Amino acid sequence: MEKGVQIINMKDDKGDREYWMSRTPAERIDAIEILREQYMRFKGDVQQGLQRIYRIVEQTRR
Repeated sequence: MEKGVQIINMKDDKGDREYWMSRTPAERIDAIEILREQYMRFKGDVQQGLQRIYRIVEQTRR
């Protein structure tokens, strides 16, 4: 992920949505992981990676 700083006037800010929609899904997940790691360090919790949860659901045919 490329790091950089951009200074803008708050009146010209179109919101974060456009920025994040212009990023690839992989870049978005990387950003979430960075925030998660920072939060875990702040809380003093040492947990690696995102928790994997799955459930198998059997559906009946209609």
